Amino acid sequence: MVWCDKRESVLEWGSEEIIIPYRSPVDNKMHRYFVDFYVKMRKKDGSIKKYWIEIKPYRFTQKPEIPKRKTPQFMTEVMNWGVNQAKWEAAREYAQALNCQFIVLTEHELGFGKTYK
Repeated sequence: MVWCDKRESVLEWGSEEIIIPYRSPVDNKMHRYFVDFYVKMRKKDGSIKKYWIEIKPYRFTQKPEIPKRKTPQFMTEVMNWGVNQAKWEAAREYAQALNCQFIVLTEHELGFGKTYK
């Protein structure tokens, strides 16, 4: 991540270093979730903050709308939504216990021009 390498405030960072166990609502089994990024930063007030960051397209962060006809594509979207919610809830709880903050960033937060619905 060039952004991290070019920021003096970034003290350390890594990719897919945080592994979080979560229970999938699809098969009710335990799985491992690899968070996209870990970033340790010095804030403007001098304090240190640790972030666990997931990068996803905006459309994957929105609950699927129920169509008139429940197609296989819709069913896949619902399963993916459920799995992502389980991963992210486990990540939030685990991060909070370790004094970190878990966040999901999309193209909106990252400043990309194209948006998805």
